[in-house]
Amino acid sequence: MAGKPKLYYFNGRGKMESIRWLLAAAGVEFEEEFLETREQYEKLLQGGSLLFQQVPMVEIDGMKMVQTRAILSYIAAKYNLYGKDLKERALIDMYVGGTDDLMGFILVFPFLSAEDKEKQRAVIVQKATSRYFPAYEKVLKDHGQDFLVGNNFSWADVHLFEAILMVEEKKSDVLSGFPQLQAFKARISSIPTIKKFLEPGSQRKPVSDDKYVETVRRVLRMYYDIKAN
Repeated sequence: MAGKPKLYYFNGRGKMESIRWLLAAAGVEFEEEFLETREQYEKLLQGGSLLFQQVPMVEIDGMKMVQTRAILSYIAAKYNLYGKDLKERALIDMYVGGTDDLMGFILVFPFLSAEDKEKQRAVIVQKATSRYFPAYEKVLKDHGQDFLVGNNFSWADVHLFEAILMVEEKKSDVLSGFPQLQAFKARISSIPTIKKFLEPGSQRKPVSDDKYVETVRRVLRMYYDIKAN
């Protein structure tokens, strides 16, 4: 019997959080090794574990997988969260790609200056409410089903739910004009595996703080500033 997947990343959200979400949604237990020192990172590099010299890295089914999208695709396919046919997979990829674009505006947020954070907060809310949320609102309204694709719970639903929560952290009432997404959020949050991951004590990570940013900068030797989009 294969062991639990093992995740190598920092003790924070970043690019690994969507992987945690998808494993949790599938009901899969996983282990984590947190990078806290440059020496840990260099050991992974020297051992050949990081193909492109980057994390996230996930050990799963005898593989050392890198590249976030590849990891997520594998997990989605392995645990039947990737549609029933090629057309459904294409739709899931399309929706996940859109959600990724929105998440990109949020991913850099912890690394910004206080002034740039306020600018970026406005950008995040504007992009969410004018481009991305209206698209998903229309999808749900047009087909009248509970989930984004094929009326089955999929990676696309997990990814969108995660993004909704992230944007709500920037503006709590951001869904006020989106009744379909409000209902969608309620449905997804009631799924047992999702409900469990939302509970205190789970492996879900909190909003990234200054300690997380300092650790990432130190381990990766990020000596440059990140600007708002």
